[in-house]
Amino acid sequence: MEYRSLGRTGVKISALCLGTDNFGNPTPESESIAIINRALDASINLIDTSNSYANGESERIIGRALELNGRRQQVLIATKAHYPVGPGPNDRGNSRLHLLNACDQSLRRLKTDYIDLYQLHRPSFDIPIDETLAALTDLVRQGKVRYIGSSTAPAWKVMESLMVSEMKGYARFISEQPPYNLLDRRIENELVPLSQAYGLGLLPWSPLAMGLLAGRYSDGSVYPADSRASLRGGIYADRITARAILVGNKFVQLAQSFGMSPAQLAVLWVKDQPGITAPLIGPRTLGQLEHLLPVLQMNLDEALRAACDKLVPRGSAVANFHNSAGWMQMQVPWN
Repeated sequence: MEYRSLGRTGVKISALCLGTDNFGNPTPESESIAIINRALDASINLIDTSNSYANGESERIIGRALELNGRRQQVLIATKAHYPVGPGPNDRGNSRLHLLNACDQSLRRLKTDYIDLYQLHRPSFDIPIDETLAALTDLVRQGKVRYIGSSTAPAWKVMESLMVSEMKGYARFISEQPPYNLLDRRIENELVPLSQAYGLGLLPWSPLAMGLLAGRYSDGSVYPADSRASLRGGIYADRITARAILVGNKFVQLAQSFGMSPAQLAVLWVKDQPGITAPLIGPRTLGQLEHLLPVLQMNLDEALRAACDKLVPRGSAVANFHNSAGWMQMQVPWN
């Protein structure tokens, strides 16, 4: 098993990490717990969740699973806060009030005394970063949180947080969790170089591009019944475009020509890109997890890397996986 340093902390994490957005919606608790146990058996040691996944049910399932198997000390729990968790005006965002309340609620659901990595699910542009970092620093000093990070933030916002932490002695972000796959490579322009220069771990989400790189979409007229585009619609369906399907299907052919499954190649490509710490895999079923576990033992061939670059050049995109972030202004002819 390969373990990689998480930023400049010295903490070692597995080269693949377990994402749990499917837990509780649509994956039932029994299968979610089986996925957790199998991932731990395979030496995956970071589980990523959020207080907004399935209205908190993902956190509850993780808490119950670790209570049942007694393996809390073997795993790093990463969770997030930002999205609305109630009807009130303060039940969301990155204010001190919301983050302190949200952290306590996550601790109860996760049945733990501390969160290993507490992340801002999205940046708040209307709240000074000083307010947010001061609150997160207090959580670290209280022992409720070990490390802090962010998710889907622009490079300049990440740099601002690092600068303010340095100036004021606040806790420092150790990681950023961006969208990243072969169809959307835009983090390579600024975020990856920034992370390499300042010792920031990168934990990308959606390495399979919602199944586009696994050949699940033959055209854009009909979505697979169990896909997020079908089940959730909205931003998920917006990522399924004619151009993305075209490139995705070429990627499938490429993977097969190298004797690999497209799903494995998609995850392997992200895992072995420069600057990447570990991608998050979010299996919906135990079978999907089993299919991806062999990637832990694989390395990306340079000829295969070059072939992927021809499909989507470095730093560019043919699908918009930043469409859950209002700050992304870049327009690309998706169709």
